[in-house]
Amino acid sequence: MRRNLQNGERLRPVDLARGHGLSTQAIRNYEEAGILPAAGRTAHGYRTYTSLHARALRAFLALVPGHGHQTATSIMQAVNGGAVEEAFRLIDESHAQLLDDRRTLQAVENALRDLDPIAASEPGAVSGPGSTFIGPLAKKLGIRPATLRKWERAGLVRPRRDPRTGYRVYDEADVRDARLAHQLRRGGYLLEQIAPLLAQVRAAGGLEPLEAALRDWRGRLSARGRAMLAGAAELEAYLSINGGDPDDQSGGVHA
Repeated sequence: MRRNLQNGERLRPVDLARGHGLSTQAIRNYEEAGILPAAGRTAHGYRTYTSLHARALRAFLALVPGHGHQTATSIMQAVNGGAVEEAFRLIDESHAQLLDDRRTLQAVENALRDLDPIAASEPGAVSGPGSTFIGPLAKKLGIRPATLRKWERAGLVRPRRDPRTGYRVYDEADVRDARLAHQLRRGGYLLEQIAPLLAQVRAAGGLEPLEAALRDWRGRLSARGRAMLAGAAELEAYLSINGGDPDDQSGGVHA
């Protein structure tokens, strides 16, 4: 159970750690990394912490789900170093990335709506309506041909070979798969996650598996957005006792 700390109450590392299920070594590591302000010391050299450190720890742990460990660490380092504007900039960058991810998701959903049913190609056909080669397709997607070859090895696309030239020929289904793979890669999906998804799309003859993945993706983005709100509230609570004033760059807790 969280204790109500009075200003000036002294805490041992174990006191600070217990409330969050952490080890005392983790608390020391956070202090050394600049996530927590520097601890006080007893006459015998033992670390002591206060409600300020407890607030800093709560702020950091609340920031991690929305911003990630590395960015949350940088935010706390900036605040504790007195560079509050730098902390705000890092937060802005995270929000901009979330917005970009939302736009990417929307682009994938739009791509799904724009996809027409793919007619089966006749056996042995070399080309047909919508067919293209690796160079034009790579240019259309804004990627390198080497990336398409890598996707082929991973099973994301399966172009045919022109029997006369040996060139890869991408029909409409291949173009669809390449477009979807490109969007999913931008959304953070790994190749090993995309390959079975596209294999299911081909086997099922539909896009239901991808639609389920997009619903999951949307849910994760929403959870990230809410986590950012929770992190902002805890950081504001820390700034209010930390003295972090964006108009006073000397207001942070300096190590």
